[in-house]
Amino acid sequence: ALHAERAALEDELTLQQQRQRFGSDDREIAAARATESSLLKDLDRVLTMIRAAEVRRQQPMARRWQ
Repeated sequence: ALHAERAALEDELTLQQQRQRFGSDDREIAAARATESSLLKDLDRVLTMIRAAEVRRQQPMARRWQ
Protein backbone atom coordinates (compact mmCIF):
# COMPACT_ATOMS: atom_id res chain seq x y z
CA ALA A 1 0.00 0.00 0.00
CA LEU A 2 2.81 2.43 0.83
CA HIS A 3 4.63 1.72 -2.41
CA ALA A 4 1.45 2.34 -4.38
CA GLU A 5 0.98 5.66 -2.57
CA ARG A 6 4.61 6.53 -3.30
CA ALA A 7 4.14 5.79 -7.00
CA ALA A 8 0.96 7.89 -7.17
CA LEU A 9 2.70 10.82 -5.46
CA GLU A 10 5.66 10.58 -7.82
CA ASP A 11 3.32 10.58 -10.84
CA GLU A 12 1.47 13.64 -9.54
CA LEU A 13 4.78 15.38 -8.81
CA THR A 14 5.88 14.80 -12.40
CA LEU A 15 2.62 16.32 -13.65
CA GLN A 16 3.00 19.40 -11.43
CA GLN A 17 6.62 19.88 -12.53
CA GLN A 18 5.52 19.72 -16.17
CA ARG A 19 2.82 22.31 -15.48
CA GLN A 20 5.46 24.58 -14.01
CA ARG A 21 7.80 24.07 -16.94
CA PHE A 22 5.29 24.31 -19.77
CA GLY A 23 2.43 26.33 -18.28
CA SER A 24 1.53 29.60 -19.98
CA ASP A 25 -0.54 31.17 -17.21
CA ASP A 26 1.30 32.64 -14.20
CA ARG A 27 -1.50 31.57 -11.84
CA GLU A 28 -1.37 28.00 -13.12
CA ILE A 29 2.40 27.91 -12.63
CA ALA A 30 2.12 29.31 -9.09
CA ALA A 31 -0.61 26.80 -8.23
CA ALA A 32 1.54 23.95 -9.59
CA ARG A 33 4.47 25.16 -7.46
CA ALA A 34 2.30 25.22 -4.33
CA THR A 35 0.89 21.77 -5.09
CA GLU A 36 4.39 20.44 -5.69
CA SER A 37 5.49 21.68 -2.27
CA SER A 38 2.59 19.88 -0.58
CA LEU A 39 3.22 16.70 -2.55
CA LEU A 40 6.90 16.70 -1.58
CA LYS A 41 5.93 16.80 2.10
CA ASP A 42 3.54 13.89 1.54
CA LEU A 43 6.22 11.94 -0.35
CA ASP A 44 8.71 12.51 2.48
CA ARG A 45 6.16 11.18 4.97
CA VAL A 46 5.50 8.04 2.89
CA LEU A 47 9.20 7.36 2.29
CA THR A 48 9.86 7.68 6.04
CA MET A 49 7.13 5.13 6.74
CA ILE A 50 8.58 2.78 4.11
CA ARG A 51 12.06 3.06 5.67
CA ALA A 52 10.63 2.42 9.14
CA ALA A 53 8.80 -0.68 7.91
CA GLU A 54 12.00 -1.98 6.29
CA VAL A 55 13.96 -1.49 9.52
CA ARG A 56 11.27 -3.30 11.53
CA ARG A 57 11.39 -6.17 9.07
CA GLN A 58 15.21 -6.44 9.22
CA GLN A 59 15.51 -5.91 12.98
CA PRO A 60 12.38 -7.24 14.66
CA MET A 61 13.92 -7.03 18.16
CA ALA A 62 15.32 -3.49 17.72
CA ARG A 63 14.49 -0.85 20.30
CA ARG A 64 11.47 1.24 19.38
CA TRP A 65 11.60 5.01 19.81
CA GLN A 66 8.53 6.34 21.56
